[in-house]
Amino acid sequence: MQEGNNGKIELLATQRVAVSPDMYKVVDFLNKNLKRYNLMFGLSKKDDEMIISAYEVE
Repeated sequence: MQEGNNGKIELLATQRVAVSPDMYKVVDFLNKNLKRYNLMFGLSKKDDEMIISAYEVE
């Protein structure tokens, strides 16, 4: 997967969890605190599940 500015984003892992409104806070916390380790996290909702994705950013 490619991103602009010649940055490469590689999907490391995904995990499905039950829908929780606080999960966005967890993903925001991870992104703010692990950015210096070239990690990025995403969250999507599909039906009655949420999918957390972990990426390495080069």
